[in-house]
Amino acid sequence: MRLRRTSALAVAAALLFSAACSASNEGAKSGGNGVLNVGMPNGPQTENNNPFLNSSAASSLGYRRLIFEPLAMVNEVEVTEPFKPWLATKWEWSDNYSKLKLTIRDGATWSDGKPLTAEDVAFTFELLKNNPGLNIEGVQYGDISFAGNEVTLGFARSQFVNQKKIFEQFVVPKHIWSTISNPSTETLKNPVGSGPYVLKSFTPQTVTLTVRDRYWQDLPQVKEVRYTSYSDNNAQTTALATGASEWSFVFIPNYQAVYTSKDPQHYKLWFPPVLGVHGLWFNTKSKPWDNPVLRRAVNQVVNRDDIFLQGEAGYFYPKVDNITGIPTPAGDSFIAPEFKDKIVEVDVDAAKKLLTENGFKFDGDKLKTPEGEQVTLEMTVPSGWSDYVTDLEIIKDNVAEIGIEATVDLQNADSWTKALDVGDFQAAMHWTNNGPTLYDIYQSIMDGALYKPIGTGGINGNYGRYESAEATKALQDYANAPDEKTRTEALYALQRLHVRDMPVVITSAANGGGQYSTKNWVGWPEESNPYGPAQPTLENALDVVMHLKPAA
Repeated sequence: MRLRRTSALAVAAALLFSAACSASNEGAKSGGNGVLNVGMPNGPQTENNNPFLNSSAASSLGYRRLIFEPLAMVNEVEVTEPFKPWLATKWEWSDNYSKLKLTIRDGATWSDGKPLTAEDVAFTFELLKNNPGLNIEGVQYGDISFAGNEVTLGFARSQFVNQKKIFEQFVVPKHIWSTISNPSTETLKNPVGSGPYVLKSFTPQTVTLTVRDRYWQDLPQVKEVRYTSYSDNNAQTTALATGASEWSFVFIPNYQAVYTSKDPQHYKLWFPPVLGVHGLWFNTKSKPWDNPVLRRAVNQVVNRDDIFLQGEAGYFYPKVDNITGIPTPAGDSFIAPEFKDKIVEVDVDAAKKLLTENGFKFDGDKLKTPEGEQVTLEMTVPSGWSDYVTDLEIIKDNVAEIGIEATVDLQNADSWTKALDVGDFQAAMHWTNNGPTLYDIYQSIMDGALYKPIGTGGINGNYGRYESAEATKALQDYANAPDEKTRTEALYALQRLHVRDMPVVITSAANGGGQYSTKNWVGWPEESNPYGPAQPTLENALDVVMHLKPAA
């Protein structure tokens, strides 16, 4: 059961919202009349359809993926699989991945009927180049030009490690966005995209998309997609178990008892692993957590077995216990020789020794900084994310063993997202980007190119405001390496810096999973056909919907 704030007003509001969601979906028809019901446990949404902002409802629920399209589809489940052409039909890299020529598809149109052109694609990248608040991936674009149906992107250095980010970039129409004075704050009431769906209606509980009259490929057989934002994991799980929700990404502690057993023939879940991690991110600009010794001590007392078995129900996010934070066995070959057998096990005595040797003191059972201040830790989490809530409650008990008084602050998902975006937090559970190599993990955590001062938002990574010239250089060396030897040396340097500074206590590996029902729709990704992740908020969501067909 999801934890909630304790005030009676908050409880009543949550119950009313849950009831409203249930009422909105009661008797909802699917399959037979072309409706697909998608759910997420993210609470009431504010109307914001800006696809560039991770804090928008379009991003939170995932419906931006059905309105705006990428250049190519990238399968994170099968990282060696070639990119699937989408708005770009072909491409060519040159000059050691510092120049990219794209051929843009003919016949694609915007939902207002205007043609999608190479000029729109070039404009989109110019928009990213000129508006750091939109360029959350931090790709540094250089010269951008177009001619006919071709777009040429130039870069100051190799983009070997950024290929996924560039090709998954969605395209926006120049004739709309060139009239927007401040795209970083635009809420975009009437989004115009090239995807097969348009926005039909918006409420804080449910967003409905309807299929367009024409599209550059065969129209999807799903005619309407309804995105409902449930109050918490428990409400979302109930919706899945009753069939009101047919597709979701939600943590279910006892999924067999409360979900799959309700209809074993049709209720499915698939959670393939990907190269990404979850953990406790510290705001490295918040005292005393700017001290890496303190962060390393916490790493020594976090009980990852409890987090996996209790917080993540033994399946959701697998345990990561190598000191480098690298998921195993997938990342075994990347681990530096000196860290191969360095498994983090709970060691309270060692953590206390580390602290006292570096100026920290114990006053009874309370830990004091070298300056004499009591050490406290406020950890923030959306109140509806029950696995993260449990993870933090476990960490709260763990750090108490070394005299740290910790609290778990429950927020709504919107407030939590904004707090991390501008650095208004002390510690939080969060995830890294995923990618075909370990670069994305360390880049998400340690890249100075993603750094923004406290109070400045629009980032996608380095939420902890970690600053290290060494780490930034190592990432650059990896990205621009002329050979595998240079790339390996850079990766080993990043591991050493992570172990030394511990900006994130990594606890778990990521997945590309989801729950779905085959009662009304078939064609979902699965182990025998892993054409993409099963999450409704990831870039491949449109590809999944395009695969769906009504069940016989």
